[in-house]
Amino acid sequence: MFTAVRIANSVKVLISNEYNVNYSRLLQFFNLNELPNYLCRNRFVELWSWSQIRLMTTSKRVQDRSQFKRVQDLELATEKWKVAHKVLFLIETLKEEPEMIIPVRNLERYRRKINLPKPHRISDFIRKSPEMFELYKDQRGVLWCGLTKQADDLVEEENKIVEQHADKVAEYVTRFLMMSVNKRLPVDKIAHFRRDFGLPLDFRAKWVKNYPELFRVVKSEDECEYLELVSWNPAWAVTELEKKFMGATESTATHTPGLLSLPFPLKFPSNYKKMYRYRGKIDQFQKRSYLSPYADASGLKAGSLEFDKRAIAVMHELLSFTMEKRLVTDHLTHFRQELVMPQKLMRLLLKHVGIFYVSERGKRFSVFLTEAYEGPELIDKCPLVLWKEKVLSHVGYRAKKKKIKTFNDMSEMEEDNNLLLADDDSEQDMEDTGCSEETSLDANTVDMETRDRHFG
Repeated sequence: MFTAVRIANSVKVLISNEYNVNYSRLLQFFNLNELPNYLCRNRFVELWSWSQIRLMTTSKRVQDRSQFKRVQDLELATEKWKVAHKVLFLIETLKEEPEMIIPVRNLERYRRKINLPKPHRISDFIRKSPEMFELYKDQRGVLWCGLTKQADDLVEEENKIVEQHADKVAEYVTRFLMMSVNKRLPVDKIAHFRRDFGLPLDFRAKWVKNYPELFRVVKSEDECEYLELVSWNPAWAVTELEKKFMGATESTATHTPGLLSLPFPLKFPSNYKKMYRYRGKIDQFQKRSYLSPYADASGLKAGSLEFDKRAIAVMHELLSFTMEKRLVTDHLTHFRQELVMPQKLMRLLLKHVGIFYVSERGKRFSVFLTEAYEGPELIDKCPLVLWKEKVLSHVGYRAKKKKIKTFNDMSEMEEDNNLLLADDDSEQDMEDTGCSEETSLDANTVDMETRDRHFG
């Protein structure tokens, strides 16, 4: 009833003026299922579509919350990792090919994956990285893409790093399972975090079977695969925050997770002047005890202060596991049920800007752990992050000093005390990825016999 009245009030003038229809009849349609039929009978198809869009966008989105509240350093970090994702995805695609080469036309199916809208050509994107990718034609004139010798060496280096750190990654995956309600998670959902955790390409087929003492793959009645915890490790039920404040002790071997009173590290933008207004609320929040992410949260009431603060602890722990100390928010929200987190997770992230920063740069939002960054750079870089930066140095990436709106101390805060809310920014096209355009690679017709490395 309420929705039908809202529709009638929002369009009544347009209905009266343009279609000469008594808009008061719309109030009869308390059931929205009947309203489209009425609108169609009165030639209101377009009007109905417009009303639907208006209804879906009335809630406050990240883009609409504020106009001058962005942190330039972390936006630049987002841009850097966005470029890295495009290049690394192409490398992984080639690694999955038997000869590590692929016809360029076959890459068309991955346009959405690398966010390459038409009319941009796949071959033009590849030509921007001549140190990493080769383009050449076979005797039939088919254009192929492969890795250069330099890229081959980088791939081998990555494989060694992944292998060397496999045990640590297995620990993070196990702790992830330990935080879940049923001590198991869908394999499909964990796969979303593969690149963030540093899992290998064969994560599903082989890697999960390498640690039978930690976890195992089980199938549910609906044939869905789950990764299930095999044994609880008390020493791993200690949060990264606890380790930072207390250090490693012998007591962790028998540690039992429970209430925590540790404050979260806060890092506000240097030009943010209004923090003192909320000092009292921040102190009150920091002093409030909360349940460890590894403790049983079934007794917490959804929406309570304790419930929300535990959710913050869970997100803090998950972000601490990742290489870049950042995650795509879509992937994070997939685990609301398994990790006992609130439905309005984005609002919680936005509210606690000192702990998290949400960037909406591009089509997908990213959340950063602010304490892990100094300016646009990670403070502690794991070997895989250093490897990614090496790859970026070979694709001609240069961080551009783009004009990015930042905190404006004259702007007022939201009534719900959201300390940071981001504005809208459309996805940059491939011409603005930061890849060097000064160098290019021509596609040369080559003799098949001189390409033994690629064509055997």
